[in-house]
Amino acid sequence: MKLDRRHFLKLSGIAGAGIAGAGILQSCTSGNGEKAVSSLDLIKEQALAKHPRKFNMCGYAAAEMDVVRTAFIGLRRGSTHLNSVSLLEGVEIKALCDLVPEVADNAMRRIEHTGFTPDIYTGDPEAWKKMCERDDIDLVYISTPWDMHTPMAVYAMEQGKHVCVEVPAAVTMEECWQLVEVSESTRRHCMMLENCCYDFFEILTLNMARQGFFGEIVHGEGAYIHTLLDSNFSKNGYWDMWRLRENSSRRGNLYPTHGLGPICQIMDINRGDKMEYLTATMSNDFQMNETARKLAANDDFYNEFVDRPYRGNMTTCTIRTNRGRTIMLQHDITSPNVYSRIHKVSGTSGAALKYPLPGRISAGHERWLNEEEYRELEEKYTPEIILRIGEMAKQVGGHGGMDFLMNWRLIDSLRNGLPLDQDVYDAALWSAIGPLSEWSIGNRSNSIDVPDFTNGAWTTNRPVDLLLEQGGNTKVIRSAAPARQSPQPVLD
Repeated sequence: MKLDRRHFLKLSGIAGAGIAGAGILQSCTSGNGEKAVSSLDLIKEQALAKHPRKFNMCGYAAAEMDVVRTAFIGLRRGSTHLNSVSLLEGVEIKALCDLVPEVADNAMRRIEHTGFTPDIYTGDPEAWKKMCERDDIDLVYISTPWDMHTPMAVYAMEQGKHVCVEVPAAVTMEECWQLVEVSESTRRHCMMLENCCYDFFEILTLNMARQGFFGEIVHGEGAYIHTLLDSNFSKNGYWDMWRLRENSSRRGNLYPTHGLGPICQIMDINRGDKMEYLTATMSNDFQMNETARKLAANDDFYNEFVDRPYRGNMTTCTIRTNRGRTIMLQHDITSPNVYSRIHKVSGTSGAALKYPLPGRISAGHERWLNEEEYRELEEKYTPEIILRIGEMAKQVGGHGGMDFLMNWRLIDSLRNGLPLDQDVYDAALWSAIGPLSEWSIGNRSNSIDVPDFTNGAWTTNRPVDLLLEQGGNTKVIRSAAPARQSPQPVLD
């Protein structure tokens, strides 16, 4: 079943008045001759808007659950989360939803060995709403194209469900604030599934920072440098070419959270520090439009992608925090680079750097620790969450185990009535880098203020804790099934 993407949004009631197509840089003229507000103006206006806090979701713990009843929307990327959850005690898988029947059927086969018999919702653009309206679901996973994340998360929360949503959680400033307001008003968790916060080296450096190894944190760096040119232009890559459409209509760091999330946790952003302002600059597009032209010369299908306002190859953002720290972010998914998320931590007493692999640690004086010293440090600073579930996570897999570790931690927190490691303020802030960088790039790299989604609560919110002083008792009771071939590749 092939459905036009805009028609899907219209039918689903989620087109709204947002600015998902924020690549439109020119102001237009209204019918009465007055200059209309451009998408870039809206980004700044919404960044500066005041939104009174209804409730502080940071540190919020919902009532503990004997069983977490789960449902899944979007089963390409979502199949990884489905697999992880299906292995855990204290969960029920109640429903699976994907617009494409073949994808839904394939996901069902992936968990047939578990004994779960979820209901299938497919073939209907409104099916996800019907699923969210059920009264026997506690948690909804959302792994759909980016511009569907917020509308689906908002609707699910309004139906009384906790939600965890793939990255980025929002694509406009309006959506960022909408997530915050609905989460606060419903008191339902909204966690962005930033799996890189659960990668082993990132968690190690987080605990080292907590223990003071780096001294005062001065600077951090993160990136998403990953060659996806062929995948973006592949007819079999992303449903309805949605990711190519995003990259051909918006000009900024569209995918900032993988490198940013771990650095924000190390710097206690939203929990003792906050971002103040951002600047961004971007190179020209040297490859995407040229690729579209070459493909269109032999296939008329690609004509609609020729001469579009593609984002440039490399985008670089710099951020200054309230405590005077700095963050650098980069994004490049077209150049033939070596994969890198850059995880860099720089402090007054030490530093860490991952990518190129392996991760390295410095104890100061420009000397990287040797292999034996590194093992000793790793033994000293590896946090309890890795000691308890790390080996199992590696066996199950999912980006080296970090997907499983993230899902185990989420389910364990809900079962034990504990706060989540990532809350709605993190989801909104980390996602906001996208539209904020669009504004800066559209305004000759001028700075733009970063909104405080916590509305001042960052001064008293407590940092993320991975020591497992509470909880940590969720058992793995099933083995992962052998991997099956998906009808389309899972890409992130």
